[in-house]
Amino acid sequence: MTNPTDIPDVLTDELREILAGLSTATITSQLQSRGMRSTFLSGLKPLLDGQSLVGRARTLRYVPHRADVAGEFGAGMNAQRRASETAEPGDVLVIEARDVPDAGTVGDIYTLRAYQRGAVGVITDGALRDTPAIAALGKPVYHRASHGSTWSRHHMPFSNDEPITCAGVFVMPGDIIVGDGEGAVVIPAALVEEVARDAADQEHREDFAIERVAAGESVVGVFPLTDDRRAEFEAWSAAKKQEG
Repeated sequence: MTNPTDIPDVLTDELREILAGLSTATITSQLQSRGMRSTFLSGLKPLLDGQSLVGRARTLRYVPHRADVAGEFGAGMNAQRRASETAEPGDVLVIEARDVPDAGTVGDIYTLRAYQRGAVGVITDGALRDTPAIAALGKPVYHRASHGSTWSRHHMPFSNDEPITCAGVFVMPGDIIVGDGEGAVVIPAALVEEVARDAADQEHREDFAIERVAAGESVVGVFPLTDDRRAEFEAWSAAKKQEG
């Protein structure tokens, strides 16, 4: 397990504000343009309508249940308990559960504890347990399924704050998680500043395209923006800045 004090914490208030205003689709596009094809957490559902999320990844890994060592990994201050008890303000608990839909990976009490310690979200590629109670907490959660069983039906809590695979994405502690109503995306900590900057620029250009297409124009020339429309875009952009 990585010492929590060694986990990168690159989010500033300015970065949080920028990322909170971006869509996961735009961020995923920016990462894909950098050769990173698997960054969106595939198939996970937002628990609440309209939820959004920006935070630092902290990880929990479950492995398949094995009867002869289940007591060793499940007893005492196991990895699940450590995940809740070591959460820090701004953290997102990201859980690897091997896409297993029919065993709980976190319930309402451990989720509540993580939020009390300042966590801002929970993500699991397995199942939530006590889903209605977790929803009542009003915090962002992304999950594969809901199931009434405990983790011991299929899992053992194995490790914290180590690299994991969640919903087909390699996640390192300290990565930045951004979520919206579509899902959640993982940004490597070292890339977050440039991705945030370029994604904001991309959405600004797309706002111009949306305005023109809504007015009845063709997408040709405005999406993507071509050189012969750039002067028009720059004038529009300057006017928007004056309005703002």
